[in-house]
Amino acid sequence: MIAQLSGKLIHKQPNRVVVDVNGVGYEVNVPLSTFYQLGEVDSELQLSIHTHVREDAILLFGFKTLKEKSIFEYLTSVSGVGPKLAITILSGMTVDELVPAIRESNLARLSSIPGVGKKTAERLVVELRDKLAKIEVDSGKSKSFALAPHQEDVVSALINLGYSKSSAERAVQKADKDFNGEIVFEDLLKKSLQGLSR
Repeated sequence: MIAQLSGKLIHKQPNRVVVDVNGVGYEVNVPLSTFYQLGEVDSELQLSIHTHVREDAILLFGFKTLKEKSIFEYLTSVSGVGPKLAITILSGMTVDELVPAIRESNLARLSSIPGVGKKTAERLVVELRDKLAKIEVDSGKSKSFALAPHQEDVVSALINLGYSKSSAERAVQKADKDFNGEIVFEDLLKKSLQGLSR
């Protein structure tokens, strides 16, 4: 059972990376929260791994933090939530947003994640509320990013294209750092899309 991978990042795109470990390339599924913390291609990285064995495949799911991996494993313990949906949930919300939403039975917030309907949101609350009671979260991170007006316009456009709000906000803020001086809406949108698709 693979529990950790350390090696060179040789390919990355949202929700999937390839890690070269001594000449062997491992394909790893990752949530967007981990994707945004990765370095550039050819940089060294270390991921905590959850190995999921099926009859027809062995799938690896990777996380930058043990807390994220732990929450992933809690999510997959919920009936009807497989590893792919758990990755989608962690891509739609950070751990520090997700845990309070489940504890507070915030079904509207949970249902806003693509792929999570009302019944799934209800199961998450019923099955995990007590289990997550002792998980520590940074309440400061659960608030939305403070966005400038030009950033909000681009975030709105990305949400209309199907990206989650938290993913769009992170991509826009990251892209905005590359601009000096006047920013054109189209340029920032293009740069943000590049970051999301890399």
